[in-house]
Amino acid sequence: MQLPLEGRNKEQKQILQEYRSKAEYYICACLNKNNSTNVKRTPGGLLYTRRWNNMQYVSNAALLLAAYSSHLRSTNQMLICHTGSVGPNEILSFVKSQVDYILGSNPMGVSYLVGYGPSYPQRVHHRGASTASYRDCKVFLGCMQGYHTWFVRHAPNPNVLVGALVGGPDLNDEFRDRRDNFAQTEACTYNTAPLVGVFAKLHELGKGSSSSTASPSLLPLVSFM
Repeated sequence: MQLPLEGRNKEQKQILQEYRSKAEYYICACLNKNNSTNVKRTPGGLLYTRRWNNMQYVSNAALLLAAYSSHLRSTNQMLICHTGSVGPNEILSFVKSQVDYILGSNPMGVSYLVGYGPSYPQRVHHRGASTASYRDCKVFLGCMQGYHTWFVRHAPNPNVLVGALVGGPDLNDEFRDRRDNFAQTEACTYNTAPLVGVFAKLHELGKGSSSSTASPSLLPLVSFM
């Protein structure tokens, strides 16, 4: 969030400041620190934007907040929201709460990161994961065969799509693990990608290399994969 204002003319500075103001307003909204408009949350505390693939917004917001907390710490600043100032530790604590929810600390007790923990989605909406390989079934499967034979099966996927972050629960923290429930079980690369940076930040804090004053409450709920 470091803005390159030096050497800019007045108009450029004004535009950059507008971008910064909007970004900080959004961060305050994620933290529920605005007077009026804030990002919705489920009863379990997950940021909620929409029913279809909500986790894309959660993981991207978590990365933005984690990066902004690093900026605040490095510049010794505070985020000023409508309801008061917020420091980097408070922001990271919220980031951790979102990661904890994703990894299984939620009302359903489900890890929405496939392959992680004792309970995760078994019927991910993904052709490669839901269709058996030639090695196992000894026949080549076309598009229509894959759809008519494998898509409608109630059994778990034959292949575990390890590391995929599915769409996640609805506004009431409820999740239906069905292959045809693509709004909740579809896996997207832009869901998982931001988590790499978030995990790296939390892992750094866990090792104590980020700051000698890092709060224990910021440590990850569980060990990483």
